[in-house]
Amino acid sequence: MKQLILVLFAAVIAVSANAQEKKNLFKSIYKDLFQYSTIYVAGDIQNPKEQPKDYFVRTNPSGNLYEPPVVVDGTDVYDFDYRYGFGIRKLARFDYEFKSSHYYDGTESNVGLAASNSPIKGLEYVFHTEKERSRDEVFKNHRYFLKHSGKYHMVKVESRKQGKINFNYKSAEVRAKLPIGKKFSLNAGAIYRTHERPYGYNPIEIWLNETDENGWPINYWYQLGYNYGFTDQWVTIDIDGEEIYDYYWYDPQGNVVAYTDLQFRDTVFENLINRYNNEQWDLLDPFGVLSPVVGFDFYHYKNNFWLHAYGSYLLPYHRYLKGDEDFSYLNRNNWGLGGLRQDSDLEQWEDYQAGVVFGWKLSKNIGVFVEGEYTKFWDSKIYNSSVGLNITLK
Repeated sequence: MKQLILVLFAAVIAVSANAQEKKNLFKSIYKDLFQYSTIYVAGDIQNPKEQPKDYFVRTNPSGNLYEPPVVVDGTDVYDFDYRYGFGIRKLARFDYEFKSSHYYDGTESNVGLAASNSPIKGLEYVFHTEKERSRDEVFKNHRYFLKHSGKYHMVKVESRKQGKINFNYKSAEVRAKLPIGKKFSLNAGAIYRTHERPYGYNPIEIWLNETDENGWPINYWYQLGYNYGFTDQWVTIDIDGEEIYDYYWYDPQGNVVAYTDLQFRDTVFENLINRYNNEQWDLLDPFGVLSPVVGFDFYHYKNNFWLHAYGSYLLPYHRYLKGDEDFSYLNRNNWGLGGLRQDSDLEQWEDYQAGVVFGWKLSKNIGVFVEGEYTKFWDSKIYNSSVGLNITLK
């Protein structure tokens, strides 16, 4: 993705140079690429969210389960959170948008990042990279965005990574635009998107339900514990002359983590399930899918009334260009307890995105505002909205 962005940048520079043969090359490059852009460095430090107290008990060192146990404070304590990054941006704002702060720090979200239309014709971009620490985990994030808009076209390339939420997304799209009047336009083209999640594929469910030719389980649930270094020991306890039997479970370091099979399965085993699934999913290559897309954009602005509505619809004719199709979204409903059902039909789907920004100043003192955006990509549904009524008293 970085290489593609650099190639596009180089292409823009070449076009600018040819178009401005009689002008100074460096002035032309500066005007087309960097004029009105902003280079920034920013960061923040915050105290971590305080965790509620969490206590647990360990067996008395004597080994007697019925002597007073040792109470242990297991509350998680984290160091301070931080975020720092730098970047360069050249991104126009629509008339109704205001700069949210006196400076840029990389957290801004302009409508032009999602809408197919732009306030200006020409090149816009955001190149931002950062590092953050949250709950003592360190993540690297970035957002690379490049968009070129004209009266009859729009080209956009984007790469986003948010380590804290395990979000990694890349896209590239080309659309032809058909203006209808000065405020409304239709568009159509193609978009290439990536996703890493293999929808519908649950490795642990398949592993637990494998059977031999006689129908007997091949993998018993507790064997997953053995696979990760956990061990169990048969223990007999005498309580008032009555013997009770069960298994103690130990972690790879030899610490007792459960005093019964049931306790182990209800606690430690849950984490092992997620660990196993993540390891199996990581063995798969990321997916890339090409889709036809159509959309619209309506923009009206006056000082006392504005409306911006936009939307995109990805038609159900998706084609995977990268990744194993067996694990793709086309087979999301074709996985069962025994794995992928043979001779199952691939299922197409519909994705879409829409947004609206509305403002009406009823008078000098009263205003009504509505903003919202909704995105449905694969099984992910992302939405945000806000409604406001402002009354200024004089």
